[in-house]
Amino acid sequence: MLATRDHDEAAAAEYRSVLRHSGLAADQLEHIRVESRPLPPLYLADYSGVILGGSSFNISDAQKTEIQLRVEADLAALVDEIVDTDFPFLGMCYGVGTISTHLGGVIDRTFSEPVGAIEIELTDAGREDQLLEGVSPSFHAFVGHKEACNGAPPGVVMLATGVDCPVQMYRVGANVYVTQFHPELDADDLAARMRIYQHAGYFDPSELEDLTEMAYASQVSGQQHLVLRNFVARYARD
Repeated sequence: MLATRDHDEAAAAEYRSVLRHSGLAADQLEHIRVESRPLPPLYLADYSGVILGGSSFNISDAQKTEIQLRVEADLAALVDEIVDTDFPFLGMCYGVGTISTHLGGVIDRTFSEPVGAIEIELTDAGREDQLLEGVSPSFHAFVGHKEACNGAPPGVVMLATGVDCPVQMYRVGANVYVTQFHPELDADDLAARMRIYQHAGYFDPSELEDLTEMAYASQVSGQQHLVLRNFVARYARD
């Protein structure tokens, strides 16, 4: 699992969320924080797959720190190899930007979504895809992002869509997946993350209590976690 969150508590919480909802044990999921140091050489043959978590960075940021530029360069080199070899990959939220940029897609602020629970619809291809096995044709998941795809990148298979942000999940080749929604978040996870990021511009800090109530009252039922579980079931090697 590659992480780029420049906040220790957020990075640790995200890792725990992925462990819990994927069914993996800690010794099965290596946690590499790319923002903390240059990405070491990764030999993909040593791994069953790669999961990329969310980020406080945005591909479309007008001004970027040296750390952000280095993270983007490190990830771009790895993504080139992942896409070119069709290596098992699941990018959650920030992964949309990294993969779409590789494919020549446009990432901007047109289809940003505030923190909330949205309804997601599977496409015909999504209903047939192994990573969405057991997921209803319509389900709810948590989102919160400042940027998104402005149109599907060339060559992708659209798997899920939403009203305010049309590109919610797609596949490249047979094994490279990205989601705009967060398959790792349940209401507890979102509430904890909102407390950490309440001053990061995703929502007005005064809305924290109301948004927390929204999360627990939402129709997010756990189906979003099947994306993680199915990814592990499909690709994990003994």
